[in-house]
Amino acid sequence: MKKTNTLIIILAGILCSVACQKILPAAPEDHDLLDGSVQGLNNEQAARFGRGDLTFNNKIFTSETGLGPIFVATSCGSCHPGDGKGHPFTSLTRFGQTDDTGNKFHTQGGPQLQNRALPGYQPETIPPGATFSTFTPPMVTGLGFLDLVSDADILAMAKKNENNIDGIRGQPNWITLPSYIKPKENAIARYDGKYIARFGLKASVYDLLHQTVEALNQDIGITSIYNPIDQWSGQPIEPEILASEVHNLVFYLQTLKAPIQRNPENHTIKAGKSLFKSIGCEGCHRETLKTGTSLITALNKVEFHPYTDLLVHDMGSELDDKYTEGTAKTSEWRTAPLWGLGLVKNSQGGKYFLMHDGRAKSIEEAILLHGGEAKVSRDRYKELPNEDKSQLTAFLESL
Repeated sequence: MKKTNTLIIILAGILCSVACQKILPAAPEDHDLLDGSVQGLNNEQAARFGRGDLTFNNKIFTSETGLGPIFVATSCGSCHPGDGKGHPFTSLTRFGQTDDTGNKFHTQGGPQLQNRALPGYQPETIPPGATFSTFTPPMVTGLGFLDLVSDADILAMAKKNENNIDGIRGQPNWITLPSYIKPKENAIARYDGKYIARFGLKASVYDLLHQTVEALNQDIGITSIYNPIDQWSGQPIEPEILASEVHNLVFYLQTLKAPIQRNPENHTIKAGKSLFKSIGCEGCHRETLKTGTSLITALNKVEFHPYTDLLVHDMGSELDDKYTEGTAKTSEWRTAPLWGLGLVKNSQGGKYFLMHDGRAKSIEEAILLHGGEAKVSRDRYKELPNEDKSQLTAFLESL
């Protein structure tokens, strides 16, 4: 009798397992996701990644934990869902000036508009005389690789552009470092003490600590030991987040995996890649970069494929937003990395909202908005037969 009951239980378990496999959807492939860590983290690193993940994607700040009182968002993940690109609904407004003499509106809430407020407070408004621009939050995957590209390599790419026959030039955006930022090993300073920045839509952010501290402060109204200034009062207050939590966030961003291309050997995708290069897109969207030294094995001296040169380029009058940061001109934008482009819709409600402000609703619209230094490549694209355009789009969507 006991053997019969045991057999029944085993058979029931097997049937349940088979049924569940048919009912439950298959887990998504790694190349279909933007989130997840780089390979090879040790136990301590994996635990730290997990802590940063929880703060980035699960922690909702409230008035009791330091939110505001004026702010843009209540969490990191609300602007970067699934570590992907934000939606126009989560766009940021930044305001300042048209030249590179420094933001004149820091004492009036600049450079970012805090358009929400806790009860009893009023959100900010753009002060008279300030120019402003709308920024859609970019995806955050693969940032640790970009962080480790050397200044020497960035300057070499700028130097190489001097001989570009299509008129592509490109240059670094040089910024004055905040007092809490230590220059990278082998960093190259300009004659005026400014350093090369590489993050942000105009490449105005130096490294991932800079990015994290300012996002907490400007987006959520959270003070830290690095930036203790309260956005509402303009005065220093007690830190509202532990330094260890800030560094867990930085480590999380450093160790997010790079987006993985899908079906790279597909005939159509390979043909599209050839077209991408032949019409000159790689003049700015450089396929391969390399990292320097890192204690994290997966980031140490490796080649990777982000399709960017980390330089700012003049994109013409149509993309001139009359606002600048660092030494970038008002029509200059950092070359957006193209890796992960095909997965952008997953975090944007199933539709594309491309370019710095989300105005392009398709890859083709985004290409056609390229002017200035990209005009020659854009015009070559316009002359392609429809079949070639489809192949080029298939390649871009595979990234």
